[in-house]
Amino acid sequence: MAALFTILIWGTTFIATKILLTTLTPVEILFLRFVLGFAALWLARPKFLRTQNSKQELTLAVAGLCGICLYYLLENIALTYTLASNVGVIISAAPFLTALLECAAAKNRRGLTRWFFVGFITAMVGVCLLSFHGTRLAFNPLGDGLALAAALVWACYSLLMQKIAAYGYPTILATRRIFAYGLLFMLPCAALSDTAWNWAALRQPLYLGNLLFLGLGASALCFVTWNYAVKILGPLRTSVYIYLVPVITVTAAAVILREPFTLTTAAGTALAMTGLFISGWKS
Repeated sequence: MAALFTILIWGTTFIATKILLTTLTPVEILFLRFVLGFAALWLARPKFLRTQNSKQELTLAVAGLCGICLYYLLENIALTYTLASNVGVIISAAPFLTALLECAAAKNRRGLTRWFFVGFITAMVGVCLLSFHGTRLAFNPLGDGLALAAALVWACYSLLMQKIAAYGYPTILATRRIFAYGLLFMLPCAALSDTAWNWAALRQPLYLGNLLFLGLGASALCFVTWNYAVKILGPLRTSVYIYLVPVITVTAAAVILREPFTLTTAAGTALAMTGLFISGWKS
């Protein structure tokens, strides 16, 4: 339920980001949403996290670098070079990359079962129908490579969260420390990018509301619920819920933006959900 709740929120973030991009840059949106997320987590539990050793602190720092800084930056940069549909499909391969990394780390193939491959292929066919429906098929080596790097970075983050969960720290405190490191790594990017910091725009309820949704909901709350799901289910079983992101996105776009929900969209939705159930249930 925690993983499903997270995906339901994350699947609608593209709409909120699209609205904010009319007045803020990608780096500004990314930085402000995680500043809000960090502040919300501090208010939720104003207690300092004391790690046991430098190795644990390093793990938290790398998790912040991967899951907060690199993943979102790579995804945003990829969108400037290649089609959004390409990025959506490639990012959806994160569960497969998670399985590969988990098997390599554990030196066994328990995650790579026959049913996992069946579920993965079924879901990816559905994701392709959702992503490429109504768009031309075009590839950009740089943009698609950056999207693949983003998916790989997220797979690394998932495995790091499994390791962090074993430390036994409260999920809110661990997530807040990861946010802090992510923001720290983001500072050079914010300083070097062309940021105008349009504070006046945030006085408008439309932009402020969407930023609060991204910061408090999609960042503070959802990263806690996602990290909790990884702690309980493990990185592989949690990551397969990523198959539902394009399903939630097209459904929200149809309801909120009045975009068409066609027969192809319905078929892609059904296949993506079937792939999720096969991968999750059979594992």
